[in-house]
Amino acid sequence: MTRYQARAIGVSRRFGSLNALDDIDLDIPAGELLGLLGPNGAGKTTLLSLLTGLRVPHSGRVELFGGDPRRPRNRERLGTTPQETGLPDTLRVAEIVEFVAKHYPKPLPVGELLEQFGLSELARRQAGSLSGGQQRRLSAALAFVGDPGLVVLDEPTTGLDVAARDSLWDALRHHHQRGTTVLLTSHYLAEIEALAERIVVMDRGRVLADGPQREIKSRVRTRTVTVRGELPELPGVVRSELEDGAHRLLTHDSDQLVRDLVRSGADFEDLTVTGTSLEEAFTALTSTGNRTDETAGRRA
Repeated sequence: MTRYQARAIGVSRRFGSLNALDDIDLDIPAGELLGLLGPNGAGKTTLLSLLTGLRVPHSGRVELFGGDPRRPRNRERLGTTPQETGLPDTLRVAEIVEFVAKHYPKPLPVGELLEQFGLSELARRQAGSLSGGQQRRLSAALAFVGDPGLVVLDEPTTGLDVAARDSLWDALRHHHQRGTTVLLTSHYLAEIEALAERIVVMDRGRVLADGPQREIKSRVRTRTVTVRGELPELPGVVRSELEDGAHRLLTHDSDQLVRDLVRSGADFEDLTVTGTSLEEAFTALTSTGNRTDETAGRRA
């Protein structure tokens, strides 16, 4: 059995004159929860379409469970949630889950799945009467109904309120702990930060960074000093933001910044120092990292 659930090896894909993917390498070992990040147009959706067999590369090779993603037997253990849902309006929620379950040899129990994704109270509702957020939760549940080895989730929490999002996060963690490999994309970086063990950052069809979340953050050598009070102009501040009366000061040397703040004699309180957030690292990588080969960080 292959150790990889999916792979892209030297993959390129063009759309006319646009090179959507440029010599991409990506390995997804069994058991990972991988977050795929990139701005609009980075090539994320194109890459997902290749890994799931919806498109083919113009060069390179794509594997799903060790074989061609277009072959039905290699897709049997794949679960997907696309950005756009297309559920039959007149079928009830439970009927849809039961219908999809019949396509798999060993599906998960329908009642258990509905409970995990917060759909039990909606089981007898017609899909056409569901809100957009409820349809997203049902779509996510359907990705897991066949007890897949790999689930690909493209923006799964779009349209969800905070409670529904947190519930979906809990369901994803549960299935990952059971051994399901998860590939997740999201524009909501806090979601990737909360869930993903490994992160791949893409831009302009290339991989800019690939590694554990802490490693991605460590590539950006900034720290955030948060403090309340009337502050003088301080040296070493890369960026300053004021939110709800608190100053957020980004700096490359937090120790020196704090010393300068104390020496200034300013009256301040509630000082905290934190490391780089995923959002800050992502912004830095996608604004400058795609200009050099050294930042590609390709995984061997």
